[in-house]
Amino acid sequence: MKIGIVIVAAGRGERAGAPEEGPKQYRPIGGKAVIEHTLQRFLEWQSAADIVVVIHPDDSALFEPIAKRLDASSRISTVFGGKTRQQSVLAGLKALDGTGITHIMIHDAVRPFIDTDLLQRIANALAQGASAVLPVVPVVDTLKRGRDGLVGETVSRNNLYAAQTPQTFDYLSILKAHADAATSGQTDFTDDAAIAEWAGIPVKLVDGLVDNVKLTLKRDIAMADEKLARDLPDVRTGNGYDVHQLVEGDGVTLCGIFIPHDQKLMGHSDADVALHALTDALLATCGAGDIGDHFPPSDPQWKGAASHIFLEHAAKVVRGNGGTIMNADVSLIAEAPRVGPHRQAMRENLAGILGISLDRCSVKATTNETIGFVGRREGIAAIATATVVYRQRPT
Repeated sequence: MKIGIVIVAAGRGERAGAPEEGPKQYRPIGGKAVIEHTLQRFLEWQSAADIVVVIHPDDSALFEPIAKRLDASSRISTVFGGKTRQQSVLAGLKALDGTGITHIMIHDAVRPFIDTDLLQRIANALAQGASAVLPVVPVVDTLKRGRDGLVGETVSRNNLYAAQTPQTFDYLSILKAHADAATSGQTDFTDDAAIAEWAGIPVKLVDGLVDNVKLTLKRDIAMADEKLARDLPDVRTGNGYDVHQLVEGDGVTLCGIFIPHDQKLMGHSDADVALHALTDALLATCGAGDIGDHFPPSDPQWKGAASHIFLEHAAKVVRGNGGTIMNADVSLIAEAPRVGPHRQAMRENLAGILGISLDRCSVKATTNETIGFVGRREGIAAIATATVVYRQRPT
């Protein structure tokens, strides 16, 4: 199976109030936009393939920085939605045409508390032959049917469930069902499972998740923010150290920035001590070994390689283990060349490679006061520290 994802995020969220605060999917909970939490859950799930986010035409400026922070441009694309949720879902489905996906998960952007266990339960049902899968939770409240402002009758809760998302389907079947519904003028469907029912597609029920609530009202958003504030994050710090010998040359590469100099750093790759140290620091946060384990110096394919490859790989390992990179700090120890004039470019390069904001990247430099091999200009050393928050235990 190849499971694609459609995130529905084109709504205006009028019931959430406070229109000056913007659409509810972009309001902050736990320091990040609601939709960013939602997308992070899918990015952490290894079975997720292409992800299409259906946004409102007015929200591009709101979504772009979120996509940049998530550093998943190869997996996330956007498409503009329509006037109704039904039209928006169809736009998202059409955007995945030709990608080779076999199944599709359709999820509300404002359900940020899904977990990988729920996603895997759905995938397991698909693997067992289900054409459509709907996560549900049993209705626990007593239900009343009203008549003229009075209780008309009590409704039995037997076999009654509250539907959740992601609602998941055979891709071609639900694409055709949505297209047929649009052609026929049917617009009163409340969810995608209802369209599947209308099209005669059997929908299998699986256990949903009580925490998988839809943030609808302003108080829902406030409660979600409080919930995340109560959850103690798993914050980890990793350290890295590297040193390379200086030999006669024409310049050094530090933090991916080439600095003209009368010496160069000697190494199997481009000998960027800063990126090597930071790579080790990131890998340390999830116990993933060191740079030599992933890129052995004995392997000829890494001869002369640009070290941003190593750092990008480390960031991918961290995110694959459920981590969010919060900060990267590099200290360079060298008598020469001067780092100060290049510090901003170095920080910007780190931010670009790691997909985090500039204020989370620090580069510092000091000399060794002419003491030792650094003081004699025989080499350059780097010390790096990385801070990562994990929302699930690394594997």
